[in-house]
Amino acid sequence: MSSETAGNSPEESSPEDAGQLQATAAAVAGTGTSEQWLARYSNSLMGVFGSPQRVLVRGAGAVVWDADGKEYLDLLGGIAVNALGHAHPFVTSVIASQLATLGHVSNFFTSPTQIALAEKLLELSGAPAGSKVFFANSGTEANEAAFKLARAHGKANPSPDGRARSTILALEGAFHGRTMGALALTAKQAYREPFEPMPGGVRHIAFNDIDALRDALDGTVAALVIEPVQGEAGVRPLSAEYLVAARELTTQAGALLIVDEVQTGVGRTGDWFAGIAAGIQPDAMTLAKGLGGGFPIGALITFGRGPSSLLSAGQHGTTFGGNPVATAAALATLHVLEAQDILANVRAVSRIFAEGLATIDAVTAVRAHGLLIGFDLARPVAAGVVAAALDAGFIVNAPRPSTIRLAPPLNLTAEQAASFLAALPGLIQTAVAAQPTEGASS
Repeated sequence: MSSETAGNSPEESSPEDAGQLQATAAAVAGTGTSEQWLARYSNSLMGVFGSPQRVLVRGAGAVVWDADGKEYLDLLGGIAVNALGHAHPFVTSVIASQLATLGHVSNFFTSPTQIALAEKLLELSGAPAGSKVFFANSGTEANEAAFKLARAHGKANPSPDGRARSTILALEGAFHGRTMGALALTAKQAYREPFEPMPGGVRHIAFNDIDALRDALDGTVAALVIEPVQGEAGVRPLSAEYLVAARELTTQAGALLIVDEVQTGVGRTGDWFAGIAAGIQPDAMTLAKGLGGGFPIGALITFGRGPSSLLSAGQHGTTFGGNPVATAAALATLHVLEAQDILANVRAVSRIFAEGLATIDAVTAVRAHGLLIGFDLARPVAAGVVAAALDAGFIVNAPRPSTIRLAPPLNLTAEQAASFLAALPGLIQTAVAAQPTEGASS
């Protein structure tokens, strides 16, 4: 893969090519205004996501356009998915070439891209001999595989006093997905309650509390599942001390340490993997989101021969996971991240955000972990800021009433970051002015 073709600016995509692709897509899907598309959406799609904020039709780099032609700076990146922005020319060319060569074969067979990607992930993670990779299609699927891994470990390794290891620990504030096993690990009751009873044996303990972890790690615990930074909880990091303690205490207790890097992995925090950068080697790690640069793929990495031998033939599987196109997309994404030293850009632009946000009076706290950034507002107007930002041409997210989250493409430029920082005080003022005053009649 030649780094000469791995550009990251919107200008590198030919307007003629983009226009031709847009015309082709329109011919397949039809055309219409945003209002027309949203009416069709409400008549045809389940309402699990609520009403879409916009109908997006095209992207280039960190910029997207809606069906009415309005331009937006995408500072959410598909929720930390579009590591290299939209329509990256090298990634899209690799995907098209692979699809034109070999698209899907099932896992009765393998492909060079599947093997090469597994080898690359083991290399980047510094995995020891005997480590293995399982490919899925998403983060929640990777965490489902990790859930099974924990169950298998518990059965294969009873406690010294003969008790079954049937408990999996997760943290308060955790988000690990919405399928049933991953949902059992997710802490938010509003997500869980409609579908209870959950798969049993999961217990949530206090966040970032080493004493609570030590107390919880008895002989019944098969695994501890953690996120180095909780994105859905408002970009809330575990301390380095907690991560080190988690590794030491789980080892002492005979439990697996499973690190969910679905949102933090693949350069998002300025390192390849946040947990490993903190100096720990987990027993297993899950990846997804940015791994495919926008193409769906997830992965479970097991470290060492013990964890890697827990799941045997027939005990887990997937039809689409690790297909040639998805693994080619991931290889292309990793290639660009390395060839262009995008992680250095992540660290540099992160500093710009952190320093700029700290100067804004209405911002009370900033948590910048590479380009996974959360900042708190003095008033609970985050939803209003999201709306005002969208009107002004910026896409951001509000995971909490007083918190804004940013997870832009990792190749976001300093100038693009500065444009949002310049607009933010006005966006907050707009949101505050639109908030109903206390005691006002409805």
